[in-house]
Amino acid sequence: MRKLRMTSAVLVSVGAVVLASTAVAVALPAGAAAAGCSVNYAVSSQWQGGFGANVTITNLGDPVTSWTLTWSYSAGQTVTQAWNTTLTQSGAAVTARNVSYNGSIATNGTASFGFNGSWTGSNPAPTSFALNGVACTGAPVPTTAPPTTAPTTPPTTGPTTPPPTGAADITVNSATRYQTIDGFGAATAIWGSSAWSTAETQTLVGLGANQFGLSIVRTGISPVSSEWATHVNALSTAKSYGSGVKILASPWTAPAAWKANNSRINGGKLLTDYYDDYANHLNSFVQYMAGQGVAIDVTSVQNEPDWHPAYDSMDWSGTELRNFVRDQGARVQNTKLMVAEAVNLNYGYTDPTLNDATARNNIGYIGGHLYGTEDSGRLAPYPLAAQHNKPVWMTEWNFHEADGSGSNIWGNPSNQAVWNETLDTIMRTVHRSMEANWSAYIWWYGKRFYSFIGDGEAAYGTTAGAPLKRGYAFSQYSKYVRPGYQRVALTKSSKASPLEVTAYQGGGKITFVILNRSTSAVNNAVLQAPQNVTRAEHYLTSLSANSASQPATVNGGQVTVSIPARSISTVVFTL
Repeated sequence: MRKLRMTSAVLVSVGAVVLASTAVAVALPAGAAAAGCSVNYAVSSQWQGGFGANVTITNLGDPVTSWTLTWSYSAGQTVTQAWNTTLTQSGAAVTARNVSYNGSIATNGTASFGFNGSWTGSNPAPTSFALNGVACTGAPVPTTAPPTTAPTTPPTTGPTTPPPTGAADITVNSATRYQTIDGFGAATAIWGSSAWSTAETQTLVGLGANQFGLSIVRTGISPVSSEWATHVNALSTAKSYGSGVKILASPWTAPAAWKANNSRINGGKLLTDYYDDYANHLNSFVQYMAGQGVAIDVTSVQNEPDWHPAYDSMDWSGTELRNFVRDQGARVQNTKLMVAEAVNLNYGYTDPTLNDATARNNIGYIGGHLYGTEDSGRLAPYPLAAQHNKPVWMTEWNFHEADGSGSNIWGNPSNQAVWNETLDTIMRTVHRSMEANWSAYIWWYGKRFYSFIGDGEAAYGTTAGAPLKRGYAFSQYSKYVRPGYQRVALTKSSKASPLEVTAYQGGGKITFVILNRSTSAVNNAVLQAPQNVTRAEHYLTSLSANSASQPATVNGGQVTVSIPARSISTVVFTL
């Protein structure tokens, strides 16, 4: 990963911008240690008292394994900050040395770095350079002429941001960070004996071609322990084949005999006399799975405590949930508890636990579902959870109205109704969940005709295990925004205003996920990183493309891509 190196504590304050651009290219004399080189020095931005410059060295002769580039300033300029190099200055003399991540320059290869500096009176470009002590002289290389009209506002680059080489449309500010991402996922079948096969699990969690990179798998905790083995193979495969996959286990009900209605269905309270038995039940599931080689990372206390349908369910109030986790939570070992997946993230089911220190210390996560959450105004940051450092996970949503009364459309990757619903409804809520500082987004079943891989139902036109359009779209997040990444701030130009964008940093990468739900393309959009980019990848899903690779042009800290109408893109910078 490329890192910034500070050579001065602060940058000078900026005033009105006057852009300038100058370059010098030089060649080593014959017989030198390196047979030849070209140096491009370009002042990319200049303001009252300060400037930014980019330097590229191109070796034209023998490869060099390490390099030192030196030059002198004739007008008293002073370097204040540098990136991608170790840079020192003594009087007028400046010395830039390679660092570990941009060391050798092979024949015809390049090394690039940049810096900010201060100036007074004038700011001429250096007239000579030396590479590894051998002087270079030559004629200037022409660069794009600067604008003749100065902008009316100062540049917004901060002390850890190299100057842009042109106007940016989306600019990352990695100094401002939001939530840490735990992952994106889907659920196994909750009832019955249907389980993901090994190949299906690999499609869902793998990072290869036509795989979706899920990093969370949600599974049910049956009230009948003899059913616990159903998903062991799928969960084990997910853990071993995927990268950093977490398992969330959610119970729908306790055994009927422990409930006030003596039934698994139609809600019914857990009798307080059985609170300890229920805690032991959850603990037994976690330990059983551990014995099968499957670590259960997160265990929910209850799926939808506020919904009492005619299938497995159990009724809790927020106070009852608090009492349970306060008094019994410590019984559930080797996992982190979650409270408590209300239908629309109703805070009444989680606030009591968050407000009780003992109960709060017994949980690791806040969970909730997306049914009606947006309409209720809770598709938004949860201040009390943030105050107590409890990540918020969206743990279930299921939406598939495109089929109407049922039609053979879901297996057709070019079906317009399916794509419109996927982009405008499903992917929009993923974007909004990330903007709400939620740390995870978990879809309903991963294998279903309207989901990520088909289930083979003939009426809906899918093939069992085959990737579906919705899976490719979801993978624009799940495959490239990995656990441990942090969402970072960004700004957009007016050109980029139709785009819905979030950015994430981690693992030596910056990842943009870009929704263009408008009917117009945004061509040649310039994405600005806070340091030079060594590689950029652009992947696109649209009505006609499935996570398809697209062109991306790298220029220092900027990458230029085109975003088609009605699409979702992921652009990955390697720093």
